[in-house]
Amino acid sequence: MSDPPPPDEPSQPRSSRRRGEELVSAICDAALTETAEHGLGRTTMEGIARRAGTAKPSLYRRWSSPEDIVLDALHRFYPVEHPSPGADDLRGDLITALTLMRDEFMQSRITAVLPSILDEARRRPDLHERLYAEVFEPRGGRFTRTVLRHYAEHGHIDPARLTPVVVDIGESLMFKYNVDTFAAPDDAYIAAIVDQAILPALGFEPAAGQRTETGEE
Repeated sequence: MSDPPPPDEPSQPRSSRRRGEELVSAICDAALTETAEHGLGRTTMEGIARRAGTAKPSLYRRWSSPEDIVLDALHRFYPVEHPSPGADDLRGDLITALTLMRDEFMQSRITAVLPSILDEARRRPDLHERLYAEVFEPRGGRFTRTVLRHYAEHGHIDPARLTPVVVDIGESLMFKYNVDTFAAPDDAYIAAIVDQAILPALGFEPAAGQRTETGEE
């Protein structure tokens, strides 16, 4: 008579193999997916923990609610501009900023999550305030704003020209294109936004050379 098969070994929870940043990233990723599927109001700690493959106490060691995790996740994954340290290519940095918006914001899971959060924020001023204070403002506020402020600080743009309307030009035109066409702007359209709208608003000639854009002849 053959020996009976050995009993199945209990599976180890995924959380036992993950610690620190790896586990936090998995939880944040799970929180965004849960919110995209169920909406912020129906996202639970249980659902996030289950999707992340960890125990619920792991969540409570860092966060007190699903909302806290979702906002933290948005902050972690929200794209951030990194203009040229020497502030020597304004046109290129603006194009890079809007390309970042297209590739890592408009075509990312963030856009699947934000409608639910914004819908909830319309009813909850406290959530609206947290969204801006904990996500948008720390990560730049508006696409191109970080670049524009960087060049103003280096003396290449008159700070008085950085009005709320001017700072909003690039982001607003990107969203309008998306609403009108149900598609993301291509490279040529992004360059046109910079050459025909942003640079003229800053006082530079349309399609000017890079040195002229930074005020250096």
